[in-house]
This record gives sequence, C-alpha cells and structure tokens, in this order.
Amino acid sequence: MKCLRVVRFDHSDDHVFAEAAASGEWAVSGAFAFADDDEEALTGKRRQAFANGFLGVPSFGRSTFATVSEMDREEHDRLVDRLAQHFVDAYSAPDLEAARPAALEEIGFVSDMCAEKSVNTVFTVRRVIAEEGIREEFREIAAPKTPDHARIWDVVEDEA
Repeated sequence: MKCLRVVRFDHSDDHVFAEAAASGEWAVSGAFAFADDDEEALTGKRRQAFANGFLGVPSFGRSTFATVSEMDREEHDRLVDRLAQHFVDAYSAPDLEAARPAALEEIGFVSDMCAEKSVNTVFTVRRVIAEEGIREEFREIAAPKTPDHARIWDVVEDEA
C-alpha cells in the first residue's frame, strides 16, 4: 500500500510551524486538528499549519511537503496505533478502541489519494474555511522520469 511521508527540502518548516515534522516520518492530512477553530483562532504559526501543513506521525509536527511512499502492513498497523493514541492523548477520545476508526479513516484518506500515484510524487496542501467546513486542495508534483542533470559527486564514508 502507499501512504505519505514527510519530506523536507530545507529548514524552512522549522521557522514556519510551531513544531516541524521530521523528514521520513509518515504523514496524514491532519485537518482534524482545526475542526473547532474559526478564522479568528487561526493566527501566526497556527494559521500556517492550518493553511499548508501535513501532520507528521509520531512527532505531530507539521510539514509543507509530503511524498508518496510504499508502506507494509506492519508499518500501517503501527501508524494506526500511534495516531489512535494521539486521539486519546490530545483530543480526549475515550480509549484506543474508540479512536481506532478515526485513525483508520485519516490514514485511509491519504492512502486512497496515493494509490494511483508514483512513488516519490510530492504533495502540498492548501486549506480554507468554507461554509461547509474545512476545504482541502492537494497539489502534486510528479517525480521526474529521468534526471535533469548528471551526477557530479558521490558521498563516500571515511574509513576511520
């Protein structure tokens, strides 16, 4: 199955979000974190997280970019468990059993979005508050079929 992973091209997320997600961790939309917010509550770094941030798991920091990656069943199950625990800890879900369906839905949403995309396709998100609630728009940047430039160096570990 496919899912999203946080990808960081530079350190800008450290300055844009209150907490930046770590490169390589799994990512979900995370719009649920703003379900009770209104326009006035969304200011500063919280507004940036709302408008343009994926939610990294397990850090629960935000990322501007996420990329399609393969996920095996064991990783999927760990992700569901960690996100369900987050719903208990941060959003007062009564227990893991009650939180699990919400975690499965959140992960299923991004997995469905990634299903037909090539690995390494990059996504961005844009959110707005509309009359019907939070509206998300995802944009994708396809991975290049062939490199645009020649490789000019290799990184080699020193023999210490």
